[in-house]
Amino acid sequence: MSTPYPFTAIVGQDDLRLGLLLNAVSPAVGGVLVRGEKGTAKSTAVRALAALMPEVSVVPGCRFSCDPVSPDPACPDGPHAEAAGVSRAARTVELPVGASEDRLVGALDIERALSEGVKAFEPGLLADAHRGILYVDEVNLLHDHLVDLLLDAAAMGASYVEREGVSVRHAARFLLVGTMNPEEGELRPQLLDRFGLTVEVAASRDTDERVEVVRRRLAYDDDPEGFAARWAGEESALRERIAAARALLPRVVLGDGVLRQIAATCAAFEVDGMRADIVMARTATALAAWAGREEVTADDVRQAALLALPHRRRRNPFDAPGLDEDKLDQTLDEAGPQEDNDGDDRPDPDPDGGGDDDGGGGVPPQADGDRTPPRGESGDTPSQAPEGSPDAPGRSTGAEQQPVASAEPFRTKTLSVPGLGEGAAGRRSRARTEHGRTTGARRPQGALTKLHLAATVQAAAPHQRARGRSGRGLVVRRDDLRQATREGREGNLVLFVVDASGSMAARQRMSAVKGAVLSLLLDAYQRRDKVGLVTFRGREAEVALPPTSSVDAAASRLESLPTGGRTPLAAGLLKAHDVLRVERLRDPSRRPLLVVVTDGRATGGPEPVALAGRAGRLHRSEGTASVVVDCESGYVRLGLAGELARELGGTAVTLDELRADSIAGLVKDVTAAGRAA
Repeated sequence: MSTPYPFTAIVGQDDLRLGLLLNAVSPAVGGVLVRGEKGTAKSTAVRALAALMPEVSVVPGCRFSCDPVSPDPACPDGPHAEAAGVSRAARTVELPVGASEDRLVGALDIERALSEGVKAFEPGLLADAHRGILYVDEVNLLHDHLVDLLLDAAAMGASYVEREGVSVRHAARFLLVGTMNPEEGELRPQLLDRFGLTVEVAASRDTDERVEVVRRRLAYDDDPEGFAARWAGEESALRERIAAARALLPRVVLGDGVLRQIAATCAAFEVDGMRADIVMARTATALAAWAGREEVTADDVRQAALLALPHRRRRNPFDAPGLDEDKLDQTLDEAGPQEDNDGDDRPDPDPDGGGDDDGGGGVPPQADGDRTPPRGESGDTPSQAPEGSPDAPGRSTGAEQQPVASAEPFRTKTLSVPGLGEGAAGRRSRARTEHGRTTGARRPQGALTKLHLAATVQAAAPHQRARGRSGRGLVVRRDDLRQATREGREGNLVLFVVDASGSMAARQRMSAVKGAVLSLLLDAYQRRDKVGLVTFRGREAEVALPPTSSVDAAASRLESLPTGGRTPLAAGLLKAHDVLRVERLRDPSRRPLLVVVTDGRATGGPEPVALAGRAGRLHRSEGTASVVVDCESGYVRLGLAGELARELGGTAVTLDELRADSIAGLVKDVTAAGRAA
């Protein structure tokens, strides 16, 4: 087993260390979600924490790590007789992004359950993580149904496995830690809320600190055991401090005055539900215990708010994370000064509480202070085309204009890919999935995951006499088992091709176009799609954003998009074709949906309209589902967007028809190439 990097040797990242340590002191806090760019010691810190966790005493031979002092009465390996426990180190269990449901929660032997009535259960990762740490790297890439199972178990402290009336329950209490890179996509707000705390991490911009990070990492790589030995003293001291804080935690007093501050803060920031209040109370109590105090102070409440509330305020992926700290301070001041239960004045806050350097502490980062602004946010003026070029300022259709703000987003109609896919789980198009309504049965290919009971009984029934059945039980063999086929929804690759030419440059018009694309991006986020963005203007097209799960990155690129110049529509379609060709090789099961946002006018070069038509027929020949959002306005309409839609083999919708509340109909299915023929 490799020697882990020492927790106390991590340079900086005070907020990350504090969030992890508070959960080590009080697992009831509910875990921590670590958000940050790649290469910021997220995984290193989580794996290093395991060495600091106190040892656990378990029942000998129990696969579910029952505590010998109070064993789980419903343990599948129980009931347990009184016996001396065996001590072992707390486990760190990693959940791979590609894990199956059976690997997470465990699996029942359906054949033995039906034929023998035996609950033959193989524990999953939730059982392994009981009384330890469950670590999910790139949790934002985990399938939604697995995240739901994971967070339900974390909230209830138990895992349930139910298959065709046969159920098993076992305890599953663990410290849940998830890490993610926001550039690769966000978690839904409902799932964000299930993590107790969140911390934002970023690489230091201080030269000396970066030098020290490299120096320590190189020393560790050269001699892991020797490096760990040099930090053994600090590790031991931090381990003792965690144990002392755990022992102190039950004696920490959370006064009514502090509770009023917590409630006032959650109300002021309009967080949904009551989970935030409870998490803040537990976090403030853990902060006091970590600082060695028996009473929670206003400073504890403030720091708990900065850890527990930012991710609960996001309503959609375009909301900036973080809290307004001035508003937070004002709310705490208005709710205080507070008195404890005795009526005595509160003691002055401990200036050193939770803020020392031995193993964590510090104030969480500013909400926006360290955030790198996206393109266009810094106020830079987009570059102008050279004088004399076709796109130079001076012509009404050729002058480049600065980016305009998008109109307010709205709820859009459902655009879906026709047919039945087999892509990643999502919420857009019909697909064969592991979860959904049962549509039939088939022989299992590999391990049986979803039993079709009626089909299994039907397959076994004709053979009962030949198998010598004498009692009431059904004689079932493996050949009789039938896998249920299910139909659900998949996520697609939604590739936007946006016209940013001079014909779209009227500011009010472009604002409406950006609002429509932003609305479609929000819809793609809710339906768990990947998105990409191709823009065309002037003489060429460019990939403004390669396909990604981060729709907020696409929104940022869209907001900073300038307009002007000619309309190389064919170049935009051909660039989209190149993007889709590469994506089909990377992920063949994810079906694409091409969304072209244009008025259909093509200019520049010989026969631009005919060239655009040939590019459209290229997409049609490959079966790419497509929709054209017709941005043409005014009394005189040329209908060019509709012509383009016919060349693509898709359909056209106007900006008004795109709205879900439009009277044009509730759903428009995209027609794939060839179906209209």
